[in-house]
Parts: sequence; C-alpha cells; structure tokens
Amino acid sequence: MNAALPQLLKQHLIDPEICIRCNTCEATCPQNAITHDSRNYVVNVDLCNWCNACISPCPTGSIDNYRTVTRAKPYTLEEQLSWDELPTELSRDQLAASAPDAAPAAEPEATAAATAPTDPTGEQPFRSADWGATLPPWSAAHAYVNLYGPSAKNSAAQKFITATVVGNVRVTEVGKEYDTHHVMLDFGAMPFPVLEGQSIGIIPPGVDEHGKPHHARQYSIASPRNGERPGYNNLSLTIKRVLEDHQGRPVRGVASNYMCDLQVGDTVQVIGPFGNSFLMPNHPRSNIIMICTGTGSAPMRAMTKWRRRLRSSGKFEGGKLMLFFGARTPEELPYFGPLMNLPKDFIDINFAFSRVAGQPKKYVQDALKERATDLVPLLNDANTFVYVCGLKAMEEGVVMTLRDLVLQAGLDWDTLGGQMKAQGRLHLETY
Repeated sequence: MNAALPQLLKQHLIDPEICIRCNTCEATCPQNAITHDSRNYVVNVDLCNWCNACISPCPTGSIDNYRTVTRAKPYTLEEQLSWDELPTELSRDQLAASAPDAAPAAEPEATAAATAPTDPTGEQPFRSADWGATLPPWSAAHAYVNLYGPSAKNSAAQKFITATVVGNVRVTEVGKEYDTHHVMLDFGAMPFPVLEGQSIGIIPPGVDEHGKPHHARQYSIASPRNGERPGYNNLSLTIKRVLEDHQGRPVRGVASNYMCDLQVGDTVQVIGPFGNSFLMPNHPRSNIIMICTGTGSAPMRAMTKWRRRLRSSGKFEGGKLMLFFGARTPEELPYFGPLMNLPKDFIDINFAFSRVAGQPKKYVQDALKERATDLVPLLNDANTFVYVCGLKAMEEGVVMTLRDLVLQAGLDWDTLGGQMKAQGRLHLETY
C-alpha cells in the first residue's frame, strides 16, 4: 500500500539553464520574493504568493517553472543558488519519504500580506514596476523570440548562433571611469530577425570561478530592424565596461570586457533574440517619448534610426520624438556627436548632466519637469508611447515624476497610468 503523502506545495522556481539574468522578474515581483547572486535568480518560497506578475514580462520563459515538494521541505534559497539546472520532479515515494509537516503552513496569500512593505499610513508604497506594460503597442511588428538558445517553448532550438564582428568603435571620449563601445555583429546567411527594443544574449568564452561555463549576458540592440547597415543581416550593441568600482579598485566585467576587446573578424556566440513587449509602435503619427541613461540609449538609438529611415523614404507621416538622456558628463554620453547632428524638426532632445563642474546636478527627472507643458498633453494622447531604459535606480524617480506631472495638470494618474499600462504605452526596462 502506498504511503500517505504529506502536505504538498507546488514551488515556483527559475530555470538557470534558460534564464539570461535580465533582472526583469526581480524588478517586477511585488512581494520582493525574487533575489539573485552572481550566478542564479531564485524565488523565496516564504514570500511568493503566486500573483504571477513575473510570468508575462520574462523574455525567455525561465520563470515559468515549478516542482512539487512537501511544505515541510521546499527547496531553500541556498539550494537554488547552487543549481546549474532544475532538479527532476520528485516521485510519489520520494515525496512520501519526506518529513511530515510539523504544523500547517500559512497560506501564500496570508504570508505575502504579512510581509508586504507598507508606509506609515498603512497604504502600499508607490512601485514603478506596477505601471510598466507587459503588452507591446497595438501596432508593433511581430517579434520573433528564442530562435537560438535553450528555450522552454522550443527544446529543439540550436544552442547558439555564431556572429562575426564587423566593427568595434569607442563612442565615449577616453576617460578613467567609463569606456563605451559600439559593436557590430554580422550573422551571414543565418536567419536572425530582430526589432527595435529587443535584446540578445552573448556567451563569453571560458568558465567562472566554479569551473562552470559562463552564462549569457544580455544586451539591448542598438540598430533598427533592417540592420546597422541597411539590407544586411547585422545588428549593433552599445556596451559599457566599468574600469574601476566606487572605491577606485580595478574591475573587469566578464562579458563587457570580452566584447569591448573584440577585433574585426572575431566570432561570438549569440542566443535570442529576446523581448516581445518593449517594441516601438508602427502606426502613422504615433509619438515616442524616450527616457534613458548610459547604455540604456541602445533601444532609443534603434527606434530613432528606424524612424529617420522611414522619414527619409517618405513612408512615415509624422509623430513626435522626444528624448531625455541622462549622464554624469557630456563626455560619458554615448553617441553625443551624432545626436547633436540630428535635425531639430525630427527629434526634441533634452540632456541632463549630474556631474558637470560648476553646474548644479540635473537628472532626467528634472528635465521631464522642465518640459511638463509639452509632456502632459502627449501622455494624455492614446498615440503616445513612453520607453524608460537604463539603471534601475532611475526608474522609480522617472515614473513618480510622470505621475506628479499628470496630477499637477489636474488629471487622475490611476486612470491614465492604468490606461497606459493596459494599452502597452508605458514600458520600463531597467537593470
């Protein structure tokens, strides 16, 4: 006779073989149940309440995985952080052999409610991630995803595609703390269709400190859908490597250092493409507001170049482009020269520099406030789409500023912000 089963739990887990460490799940989770180390992203079973907010934004499907365990013995964070692959499902006998529950476990909803942070008034704090769209604009082109690399939806996909480096140019002035490169990759005759706003994964050669092959690193595509060089099967990336940390100690990122040192003719292993929501609208007269810092300019460059190519060919009727671009100094701003040469009647550019000697600190939020009169009517226009990309630290300030501008104009943010999210009009991609 089969042994009686103890109380069971369907535990939410992240597949380390498929995950590209993009941080989308951790940024999206309203319960702060997802965390990570230098190798893996993991889910805290004590905090997860199965709200599924992390499922849709994940570009790879790695987040959509589960294992049946006993409530008394779920997989710990330490176990998950050590994995190179998901464990196999436990058999009935293995589950029965687990220690029985010492006491009934709290329901996930109750646990989440007890641990969710609140402000002194008892209200939930403002979370920028709550307002980010997971659906693309209604007029966006169809995105192909997971053509190469391990995929939960396509187990037969090739592990990677090989691309050849056809260009590597530094796009920031030589400095001590920054080094940003524009890297061009060509895929030859192999199909690799991409859209503005998508990303790819680069697999660095070699192994990590544990002797394991390096995981892929994710980079946003900086070129439009028909290539950095139109009509060729190529794309470009904007890659920054940090030369020293805040204490002045030398550092070298595994993938960014590898990519910035590539020479023309070298080959790299690529997986992807990824992303099916952070896509630009295609319908005539759609407006695009782009807000970014540093290498978060990559998808904005791609969108801008595609719009300019459409305009030069007479295939686009109009629509406003507004760019809010933040950096510490002009010297650290990628593509500063080319940006200054764009026609003023094509794009409205607003810079924000926070470390210019003799000048007050200015961040992208400050630039947004300065343009409130122009921004609010655009935000209230169903043909306007907003894209935020850059360091995670800037996301909350940007979305809170958009909210404040809307409120100051006498509009209701809950209504307008909710519409923007539901209509795929406010997109957040920070890291």
